[in-house]
Amino acid sequence: MAATRRELLGGLAIGGGALALGSKAQAQERLTAETLQCAEGLFGIDYTDSEVEQMVIGLDDWAESAARLRAIDQPNTLQPATTFDPRLPGVAYTMPDEGGDIIPSDDTGPVPSSETDIAFAPAWKQSKWLSSGQLSSERLTSIYLERIERHARELECFVTVTPELAMEQAREADKVRAYGENTSPVHGLPFALKDIIDVAGVRSTWGATPYQDRIANADATVYEKLRQGGAVLLGKSTSGAIAYNDLWFGGLTRNPWNTDEGSSGSSAGPASAVAAGLASFAIGTETLGSIVSPSNRCGTTGLRPTFGRVSRSGAMALCWSLDKIGPITRFVADTALVLDALNGHDVTDASSLDTSFGVNWSFDPSRLRVGYLPDDFDNAAPPDRAALQAVQNLGCELVEIEIPDLPYGALGTVVEVEAAAAFEELTLSGRDDELRWQEPRAWPNTWRRARLRSAVDFVNIDRFRRSVCEVMAGMFDQCDVIIGPNFASNMLLITNFTGHPGLILRSGFVERTLNPLTASGAERQDAIFRMPQGTSLWGPLFGEDKLLQLGRSIESRLDVANERPEQFS
Repeated sequence: MAATRRELLGGLAIGGGALALGSKAQAQERLTAETLQCAEGLFGIDYTDSEVEQMVIGLDDWAESAARLRAIDQPNTLQPATTFDPRLPGVAYTMPDEGGDIIPSDDTGPVPSSETDIAFAPAWKQSKWLSSGQLSSERLTSIYLERIERHARELECFVTVTPELAMEQAREADKVRAYGENTSPVHGLPFALKDIIDVAGVRSTWGATPYQDRIANADATVYEKLRQGGAVLLGKSTSGAIAYNDLWFGGLTRNPWNTDEGSSGSSAGPASAVAAGLASFAIGTETLGSIVSPSNRCGTTGLRPTFGRVSRSGAMALCWSLDKIGPITRFVADTALVLDALNGHDVTDASSLDTSFGVNWSFDPSRLRVGYLPDDFDNAAPPDRAALQAVQNLGCELVEIEIPDLPYGALGTVVEVEAAAAFEELTLSGRDDELRWQEPRAWPNTWRRARLRSAVDFVNIDRFRRSVCEVMAGMFDQCDVIIGPNFASNMLLITNFTGHPGLILRSGFVERTLNPLTASGAERQDAIFRMPQGTSLWGPLFGEDKLLQLGRSIESRLDVANERPEQFS
């Protein structure tokens, strides 16, 4: 019987032990001139025979050096010495003024008599009802826990629910308010936390079979900040395995608008839970679309903050130079409440920046210059065109912009290589076989392939990334905000790599077929369903206030944010 890959790798003791890669003589036998010549096509290089003969000398030492390095325990929490800073040298950045009314001044009206209406109400309204004493955190938390009990199993959107802890925190929030202490906008609001963010004593599984029994031993900074603000933890919502897609070790998270479709991911549970009215808000993460994609699929609002604004300490690292944490909500204004709680410098995150945050909701959005790429809207879906029309109707100055024709796709190498480094132990031990998704584009194959990337090319890609930061800085010299379809013109990819903030908000509904379930092998069917769709806004570094001001005005004009998934209403 042929040995399995895991059996072949079984002798490799990674982390703290010796790595059995064979003797120096065996390494020399493997690394020949022919080996290097075979690799020339992979890297697009061409050396003479004499150059190759010189290169072979000493290569056996590389294997030995790699073995010694891999024998060192480097936990996921250990950040690289080189960190990404989105700010360009010599540029003075404008920060929003702190303070002001994070909560809109609009009248909330009375607390609805229907618990379903309370559950789906904007978080900013819930916050005001809590502040005025019309609603207690204990009641609001009970409403959400009952809805989780009723719906979460069907949606497969929670890994761990913490009912006892939630009720304890809710009662404490009510007591603090009763004492007349000053409270934050999120005080008493129940939330769901993506299951790659740690809470001490609670499972943090990263959505993956190898880690399904992992118990966190400390709180992540974002959880500490939310608790300091008085928010109430409902539980850990699902993440696609190792922050990719919607398939996790215990199931596949569903879209509340049609449960025959996945929620997309990797912030699968946060988007699904919020869309179904199972939490006031949720915390998601994004490396390269993990807030935007499920928000688009599930019809939620997602805010991806400027890189460095929100600490990642205590969250699973996938790509140190790209990972970001942000809120997923039902309404634009709700994201401001949450970002206000999360914002701030953290000395334990090497990429954390000292920034201020605030929103002036009385700002007139017609003063904004809004950039757009005309070609993106020529064949855009009706919701995208409606969002652009709303911007025009608001009186904003529309500015046609162009993105230089550059090889932006090369930037994706950064994610592949950093993720492969973060999860090297799974690859070299063969435990990546335990992950449920095993297609060519899934993590296991991506990590294996990443080991064949050229280090020289990787450094030059990083230099190219800096030049793209300069391109984006030039674009925001022409406009204050950019609007566009979520996945058009590489804007999602570009702005993730440059660290610029992005906001996705529901802009309408489309008639479309359902996306096949992840790893199902199924083909797209012909049946048509009415499903939500979002549109994206991108802003300058630290310009989240502009995104929220314009986004809320668009939301009001389009008037599609209040519709709920019928099955959960």
